[in-house]
Amino acid sequence: MIEIKLKAKEERRLNAGHWWIFSNEIDGLDTSIEPGTLVRVLSHEGKQVGHGYFNPHSLIAVRLLQKGEGELPEDFVFENLDNAYTYRKEIGVRKYGRMCYGEADHMPGLVVDRYGDTLVVDVLTAGMEKLKPQITKALQKIFKPTGIYYKNDSAFRALEGLTNTPEIVGEVPDEVEIEENGVKYLVPLRGGQKTGFYFDQRENREFLKPYFKDKLVLDLYSYIGAFGITAALAGATQVWGCDSSAAAVEYAKKNAELNGLKDNVVFHRDDAERLLSALKKGELPDQPDMILLDPPAFVKSRKALPQAVGLYVKLVKMALEGMKPGNYLAFSTCSHHISRELFVDIIRQGVSKSGTNAVLVELRGQAKDHPILIGMPETEYLHFALIQVK
Repeated sequence: MIEIKLKAKEERRLNAGHWWIFSNEIDGLDTSIEPGTLVRVLSHEGKQVGHGYFNPHSLIAVRLLQKGEGELPEDFVFENLDNAYTYRKEIGVRKYGRMCYGEADHMPGLVVDRYGDTLVVDVLTAGMEKLKPQITKALQKIFKPTGIYYKNDSAFRALEGLTNTPEIVGEVPDEVEIEENGVKYLVPLRGGQKTGFYFDQRENREFLKPYFKDKLVLDLYSYIGAFGITAALAGATQVWGCDSSAAAVEYAKKNAELNGLKDNVVFHRDDAERLLSALKKGELPDQPDMILLDPPAFVKSRKALPQAVGLYVKLVKMALEGMKPGNYLAFSTCSHHISRELFVDIIRQGVSKSGTNAVLVELRGQAKDHPILIGMPETEYLHFALIQVK
């Protein structure tokens, strides 16, 4: 196996809990090595610190699969994926949810979401692409799915020199029906966002149920209606949902019907900022008691962070400006470039600019099937806050 040696003292960050090695930390970077090649990583003194896969053309040159001095098990792909599923079973996530979350499950660059008998997989790196035959075999053995859909549509693949061509193993339907927190959803697997559904908000939707009762709820960036439908079933008097995607709105309507909801839930295509502006001007038919604000990840890179922060602050400000004392705002961001501290500062700026008084009722994060590695902040990406205007 090819050996990669670190510069002097560059193993300290790994010892502190991180699992990436950057190109500037390697002593004598060999650019002739094929991207995705498995390597043994040594400290500058020659002590083995772990195994990983290597990409000489990426800033993240090595993504570790295992730390320490032992040998990389021959069937490490199966072992890691089986251990990941064992953890999910322990937390009660079996049929629907995230079964593998990259680095947090020692499978960096691999995401596996389970939709009953169908698995949707994102392979993000050259290293995982090389391991795809073993991944397929392991997933079939562990989950016995009728189909595996390698979606392969992430922008990260291009950075790794990979093409964005989807692959199907077995039979994969265009849509599937799932259940979460007692709510049914029809999920678009092939044309939907991410892998089709946002399992990472599962526990936050459940958390909000008591706050929905007897509320008029405005659900912005509603996608296929998960928050809004949860609100209606939890006792909201009226739910208005909007999304800029016509296809998403149609699925939201189907999901409302699937759950027996009719008159008290309305989904339509619209622009979130336009609705918030109309709210401030008093142009909406009624004023919502609660706003759900779950915008997309505006931060695609660290370079875009200042602009994205400005957009998030603007949205929080606009939402709060149209609310009365006692009203609630549930706000989320979903990018690892935004830390918990920055997220709270975004809220602080939004509150200040809106001229309102508000309290932070609760600060939350991603669901437990998206585990956060202590020592690796990149694995924490979802931040959620419930705010009340005073």
